[in-house]
Amino acid sequence: MLLKDIRDYQILFLGLFLVLGIGTRDWTLRPELIGVAIATSLITQWILSLVTGKEQMANLRSALITSLGLSLLLRADHWTTMAIAAVIAIASKFLFQVGDKHFFNPTNFGIISALILTPDAWVSPGQWGEEWWYGLLFVGTGSMILQRVGRWDTTAAFLGSYSLLEAIRNLWLGWTWDVYWHRLMSGSLLLFALFMITDPRSIPNSRIGRVIWAICIAGLTFILRNYFFISTAVFWALFALAPLTILLDVLWLAPRFSWQEADEELLTPVQTRLIASPNSCTDAIHRVSN
Repeated sequence: MLLKDIRDYQILFLGLFLVLGIGTRDWTLRPELIGVAIATSLITQWILSLVTGKEQMANLRSALITSLGLSLLLRADHWTTMAIAAVIAIASKFLFQVGDKHFFNPTNFGIISALILTPDAWVSPGQWGEEWWYGLLFVGTGSMILQRVGRWDTTAAFLGSYSLLEAIRNLWLGWTWDVYWHRLMSGSLLLFALFMITDPRSIPNSRIGRVIWAICIAGLTFILRNYFFISTAVFWALFALAPLTILLDVLWLAPRFSWQEADEELLTPVQTRLIASPNSCTDAIHRVSN
């Protein structure tokens, strides 16, 4: 049975990753911090929706996705740190908007804010290790989401350009190719490329804009990781270049992504016709009865 909303699949997969990480990777996650992240995100979303009067923001699915993302990536010693990250993550959607579109990824914004504002927050990019079956799981589930939202171009541009840069560096330094694959076979990198950088509500609307944007993020990630030795380079790169979305949307105009339109693709042709013409079913019944 199909779920009603694409975001339901995201929630299902992110929840699965969280359970999988705790069960197979022996993460030192405290259940109360996960609860704080979820509760704070949902409450903040609800309150800000009421205060701002933006009914379209009242859907709690996006807040739940943000909280699961924070639980997967952010680590903290105190519950207040997780609460701060969750509040700031949700608030960023309401505060940083241009043309009724937020341009910061909420989860990423919450992570960076926690790293800057609190003394006990950190991110562990290598928490998934390099086991191949994690990669297959992430690619498989991520593919299901990207097929519906149509953002494969973003993932392909990011991974393709970043892989190319790492290959050139590997050749330049004369390293063996096992070093190259070691740097690319990261579960956190795949999660970022499949589930974070592809958020259809905060990335450029046009395809060419998304490709350019993803290539820029890959380039900055490469520089920060290899020349400034920042292990969390992907998150800082996305944070720094998020405002570039505004310029790219101006340069290349395209319709903004709509969850409602994407959800209609999950319906069968018959269901779509019934939604478009709700009286057709009644008319058919009358014709049969007559």
